[in-house]
Amino acid sequence: MGGMDDYHRKPSQQQSSSIRNKLKIILLVLSTNILTIYLVAGPSANFKLSKYGPKFQFFDSETLLHELNSTQAKLSSSQTEMVELRRRLMTSNSLLETLLTEFGKAQKEKALPEESDGWRHKLSGELKLAVGPHKLPLGFTPNLGADEIYPALGTACRRYQEELMQYMSYQIGGECPADDVFAQHLMLKGCEPLPRRRCHLKPPAGYVEPSPFPESLWSIPPDSSITWDAYTCKNYQCLVERNKDKGSYDCKDCFDLNGREKTRWTFDNGELDYGIEQVLKMKPKGTIRIGLDIGGGSGTFAARMREHEVTIVTTTMNFDGPFNNFIASRGLVPLHISVANRLPFFENTLDIVHSMHVLSNWIPDVMLEFALFDIYRVLRPGGLFWLDHFFCIGNQLNSTYVPTFDRIGFKKLRWNAGRKLDRGIEKNEWYISALLEKPMT
Repeated sequence: MGGMDDYHRKPSQQQSSSIRNKLKIILLVLSTNILTIYLVAGPSANFKLSKYGPKFQFFDSETLLHELNSTQAKLSSSQTEMVELRRRLMTSNSLLETLLTEFGKAQKEKALPEESDGWRHKLSGELKLAVGPHKLPLGFTPNLGADEIYPALGTACRRYQEELMQYMSYQIGGECPADDVFAQHLMLKGCEPLPRRRCHLKPPAGYVEPSPFPESLWSIPPDSSITWDAYTCKNYQCLVERNKDKGSYDCKDCFDLNGREKTRWTFDNGELDYGIEQVLKMKPKGTIRIGLDIGGGSGTFAARMREHEVTIVTTTMNFDGPFNNFIASRGLVPLHISVANRLPFFENTLDIVHSMHVLSNWIPDVMLEFALFDIYRVLRPGGLFWLDHFFCIGNQLNSTYVPTFDRIGFKKLRWNAGRKLDRGIEKNEWYISALLEKPMT
């Protein structure tokens, strides 16, 4: 052990050692900060590490403090410069993004999507003319936001150029080809709407004026009201009697207005069959005024609603019969679109939408959900969706369709499920009838 002199010397040595360690730490921190500034600022900065490097002696505290203060001031100045550089960089990025956006818009206007693969340049004749674009007269540009207009044409039409060329092959001003069935096949392929044509339909021979309203609602029109070239049946009597055949037809007995059509929606059994009067009573009198019937056959639902002073537009296709012509002959409004088409109505406009049989399990699940959301879109708040005899198999009922309808967001006013009477038990086939309401909020 040391003596007393050693004991008294130890605190002084320990104190000197502590000071040295602190100075070394300060020097290390300063060196690290200066090196960081150099690396961040880069070699283009207007200072060098050697210029601002520490020029002091370890034990000269006044010099050390002076250098420390000087370094801190320069560091603060460098940080200010970096902030300004960052601000300028952000401004430059914003300007660049704006320029790129404007450039993209200009390019889009010069080459529209339908021209991106040169599709329009491959067309000829009437089809190329129908596709457009067509320049607008002077003075319309400020109102429409463009100087040209493109006719409506389904995007999927581009996949069937040969069929489209065939559809658009005719003598201008002459007679249109009898290709209704061909045109509908294109529509079902997604080529909807089809382009317009510059030709005349073949006029019916010996055309007779329709019956006056309201007699027309329940009158079978004369055979001379349409041209029968596209159909197997060549008169309405054939269409009326075909329900006696064993063949498969779309809406087999729809044209027999003195048969089952005469009693549809006139009674309510509290189960699958809903009556129009009972449905209309679900809302304040007179508030159900306009609506839509999806896949409405020969228009009987619209005729019944017309008797209750409600205007219904009926969508249908002319498969196995002239459904659109028949609906119009009754003094009702037909709309020739497929079930896959977006409904041509603005949102929140219709009081009621009805569909019987057409919306069923034959429609792919995703397509059905799109259709249901579209119905929700066009109904006004408080509007009614009358789902009439939706067909499905038993195991689909709770696993697929109940969850689907729940996702749409309708409020259930009525909901009935029951087996299909003719063969529902042995084949586990079911119907759903429901009265659904679009929420007010």
